[in-house]
Amino acid sequence: MEKLIKTGSIKMMGSFFGPVKVILTATAAHYGKIIFAYHRRDSEKEKLRKVLEFMKVLDLKNTIISIKQEFSAYFKERDAEINGSLLALLSGEHVLLLGPPGTAKTLLASKICETIEGGYFFHYLLTRFSTPEEVFGPLSLKALERDEFSRRIEGYLPTAHVALLDEIFKANSSILNSLLTVLNERKYHNGKEIIEVPLFSVFGASNELPEEEESLEALYDRFLFRYRVDYIQYEENLESLIFENTEDFLPSTKLNIEEIREIRKKARDLPVDPEVRKIVKGLRRELKNSNIFVSDRRWKQIVNVLRVASAVNGHASVNRMTVALLQHMLWDVPEQKETIRKLILDRIVSGGTDTGKLKLDVFDLRDSIYNCLQQELPDLVACNKCYEEEKRTTDGMRSSRFSGMKTQKSLTFDNTLDLLKHHIEFPAHTYSFVLDYNNLNSSLSFESVADQLCRKYEFEFKISLDYGDKKLYEKEYENLEDRLNYFKKQIQEEEKALEKTLSENIWVSGQDSQEILMKYRSKNTDIYEIANSLNEIRLLLEKPKVFDVAFEKAEEVA
Repeated sequence: MEKLIKTGSIKMMGSFFGPVKVILTATAAHYGKIIFAYHRRDSEKEKLRKVLEFMKVLDLKNTIISIKQEFSAYFKERDAEINGSLLALLSGEHVLLLGPPGTAKTLLASKICETIEGGYFFHYLLTRFSTPEEVFGPLSLKALERDEFSRRIEGYLPTAHVALLDEIFKANSSILNSLLTVLNERKYHNGKEIIEVPLFSVFGASNELPEEEESLEALYDRFLFRYRVDYIQYEENLESLIFENTEDFLPSTKLNIEEIREIRKKARDLPVDPEVRKIVKGLRRELKNSNIFVSDRRWKQIVNVLRVASAVNGHASVNRMTVALLQHMLWDVPEQKETIRKLILDRIVSGGTDTGKLKLDVFDLRDSIYNCLQQELPDLVACNKCYEEEKRTTDGMRSSRFSGMKTQKSLTFDNTLDLLKHHIEFPAHTYSFVLDYNNLNSSLSFESVADQLCRKYEFEFKISLDYGDKKLYEKEYENLEDRLNYFKKQIQEEEKALEKTLSENIWVSGQDSQEILMKYRSKNTDIYEIANSLNEIRLLLEKPKVFDVAFEKAEEVA
């Protein structure tokens, strides 16, 4: 705390022990301004405790940012894996790195371990023939002399803080049971003794997914974070990898074990925002409908990770931007990852409100009303003006609509709906009857066309909805309008805080941030289109004046 005050990162105004409020302003990068106001009723000791607690969180966040920057400079195109590895370490979860050999999986795991002060790293390549002695330690000869079964575990998995098990899914049954207990309960049964394991995280590496076997499925489920690791894609990053000695990288920033324990304790009771609960429950239903099943244990672990991530960010609750992390914790096979990612990001924007669904509902209502109004015309009607313009743009090469060749659909109308819509858009255009060869040069107004159809065919335009249909559609329109107003409010409120929230969240990648912002902007486009379509529906329901034509007074235009 004193260090940050001296460097100017924290400025203190007022007094801890006076009646005035204490205001802390964090001016360091990534934090913006954070203001704490303590009320008079708080005891001075409680004020000081809160200040110190805040300072610890701020210091840890600073440390994580420094580690991320160091690692990103050496491990190219591995930002997601670095984020997941650090968050797994902090929350006590395990990481699966799925991919071919030579993608720096071992190096990344070992360097992550080096960020822990005094941390011990255990690495082993498993085969079908690996024995428990290779992972958990050899039998103690002294214990055997006393007729006791015990292993010498120093230097093996039961004493490690971070471990990497290569080809994890080749673990045989003699190793598997003890391994599952270590992964899940952090305990190792060493003969009669039950040992508390100091393990934070296990990195499992594999070239392929586990076979469909019950025991391996249980092991697979223990790895909450899952990443598909590929070879370097960009040439400049490949050059950096080839020509620089990344093996010489030594993380200069360290994590204190006590700090990790404290942030877990702080995160345990962190509240989860209602919109996050809604998103999580909705995702669970949708994944289940897509035959992607996530165990209850995993969902519990996922919420715990979200709490830890939010606590490190210094948030008072779990907000929906943190939900972006779920994309690395829900897939079973890599092919599902992109679909799940899209589902998650769609729900993050505007709290999971689905403007796409609203848009479809509005379009369906509009089309349904149009279908009620649509009638087939007894004679084809052509627009003279549109035909002349079309003829000019094609330099007279297009055949006449009366020549027997098929005309463009935009020039002729066979139903009342299209004709009425065209007349609304171009009220001054005149028309001819395509099948009336005695009137090839006629130029009729829209009203005259309606009059002739009535006299010649006894055809009446249906210019309004039936009473029952209208009442039904009006009710549905009001419901859609209410939903639109709710979405507008949500998005307007979101606009003010979205970029700030994303910039403060150290766990959301740059790519995810950009996509969330892009999806947010598409929500505004949806809102505009929905509003226009609802306005069109309102005009239909109100029977606009242009539809209420006095057909009996129509006169032919020369």
